[in-house]
Amino acid sequence: MTTSVRNIGLFIFVACLIAGTGFIQSWNTALFILNMGLISAIMSLGVNLQWGFAGLFNVGVVGFVALGGLAAVLVSMPPTKDAWAAGGAQVLLGLLLGAATITAAILCQTKMAPGRNKTFSTVGVLVIGFFVFRYVFDGGVEAVEAVNPAGTGYLGGLNFGGVNYKSWGFMTVISWPIGGVLAASVAYLIGKTALGLRSDYLAIATLGISEIIIAVMKNEDWLARGVKNVSGLPRPVPYEIDLQESAGFLDWVSSFGGDPVTTSSIVVKLGYAGLFAFVLVIILTLAQLALASPWGRMMRAIRDNEYAAGAMGKNITARHLQVFILGSAICGVAGAMMTTLDSQLTPGSYQPLRFTFLIWVMVIVGGSGNNFGSVLGGFLIFFLWVQVEPFGAMLMQGITAGMAEDNALRIHLIDSVAHMRLLTMGLILILVLRFAPRGLIPEK
Repeated sequence: MTTSVRNIGLFIFVACLIAGTGFIQSWNTALFILNMGLISAIMSLGVNLQWGFAGLFNVGVVGFVALGGLAAVLVSMPPTKDAWAAGGAQVLLGLLLGAATITAAILCQTKMAPGRNKTFSTVGVLVIGFFVFRYVFDGGVEAVEAVNPAGTGYLGGLNFGGVNYKSWGFMTVISWPIGGVLAASVAYLIGKTALGLRSDYLAIATLGISEIIIAVMKNEDWLARGVKNVSGLPRPVPYEIDLQESAGFLDWVSSFGGDPVTTSSIVVKLGYAGLFAFVLVIILTLAQLALASPWGRMMRAIRDNEYAAGAMGKNITARHLQVFILGSAICGVAGAMMTTLDSQLTPGSYQPLRFTFLIWVMVIVGGSGNNFGSVLGGFLIFFLWVQVEPFGAMLMQGITAGMAEDNALRIHLIDSVAHMRLLTMGLILILVLRFAPRGLIPEK
């Protein structure tokens, strides 16, 4: 069996698993796995760009995914006019004062001659600027968050056309690349300070900064309602209820004897799948072109031996910053897509276990350094992530079939089914590292 045939066979196998879910369980479940598999594959491509191309150990993936989700809200949601009237201008002024304070401190450090005057000036600018910033900013935040806190309590977004899907979700789709830009901007700031560190320190820095990002999103209600969540995001596909009220759709469904409710849900999920697949194909194509280009060969040379690449005149830190920004941008795009699919932003759901560890498992199992391997890993691991719990429940039901209903061991085993996800992911990772250390589709 040639390598190409084997690789195609692996993709066909995963496609059969998803199709089997549709036939055995439900097509809604199968299409949910497909859509989240497409998004997970995009995230895996972003991590593979950083690790597989350049050897950068980024364990702050969840932070960049969350930034993408934040961008989806800030771009696609309509503005809260009452909140803007109450304190929007004051919030913006406070943010500008904060940025001006940081800029002034940097100028003091870079332009002034070394000495006590430089130190006193920098400290003075930071202290005075901080109190002025807090005075202006906090007043605006209080005013914004006091406007209907149960329903809004935040500034909203930039979609002045409202939340009507009939505009073809233009602002929603636009929010996907903007999510990538926002993640890339933060990645630039992180990279400028952290990429000169050793790999283990880089991992600690990215993990810490990602937790800071999540904490800000949870606590700054004026930005995106914090843990109150933002729901009802505009969609680039029709709402199910609108399809169910369409005469043409009902006639089409009745022509093959289908259920309008189930069929409308399937049609909507297929619409999302088409959009997500289109984005995945674009990113995968660009990643493949990059891999085969002189730039890709240079990145792999830096990954394999930084000292030799540096001796050939390559700017290692600049190239690391470049690929770190690109990989983070891809994760940001995926994060915006996921928030669009959910139609809500829930900062409390951004857990490192789900959006960092699991993505790394996808890359390692699929094949680090191979873009198609990362895509395969994204689909396969997310399928297992979803299906392990029902399979585990059936397994535990079979194991405890002979036990009494009130048996303590039986109750404990059945209640622990949800934790089988973690056990299974760890077991898969160990088996792959033992028998296929380069992944299912290794790098050439």
